[in-house]
Amino acid sequence: MLRRTFMALTATAAIATAAYAGDKSKDIVDTAVEAGTFTTLVAAVEAAGLADTLKGDGPFTVFAPTDEAFAALPEGTVDGLLADPEALAEVLTYHVVAGKVMSGDLSNDMEAATVNGADVTIMTEGGVMVNDANVVTADVEASNGVIHVIDKVILPPS
Repeated sequence: MLRRTFMALTATAAIATAAYAGDKSKDIVDTAVEAGTFTTLVAAVEAAGLADTLKGDGPFTVFAPTDEAFAALPEGTVDGLLADPEALAEVLTYHVVAGKVMSGDLSNDMEAATVNGADVTIMTEGGVMVNDANVVTADVEASNGVIHVIDKVILPPS
């Protein structure tokens, strides 16, 4: 039984790693589309009119919430944001840092200025966190930057 559980966990980890492997020839948006776990994020980026920017030269660092992270928001939040492109853009740009910041560049209690203008706080002790979101997969490289997958949508300060 233990062996079967270990094998299942190993297989799951291998599949998850492959899903986020990244293709340095694809931009951030195409990398997110290909991963298949960012459909809400990609739809939001398109609704906010940010797709062309994130397909641009960059480089960008994107803290990318998964579909599960968006689903965990209070009911109606995503629909409300999709109906208000300006508010949606504020939330999405809070997930983007100008430049390519790899996990090796991070330090504990680091502040990073987002494209939104507000800072996020990076913690590295006991796992990497961006504000209160855990980085579940780091360093997914794209042609114009890097994606760090997070388990929660982070909201800019009001």
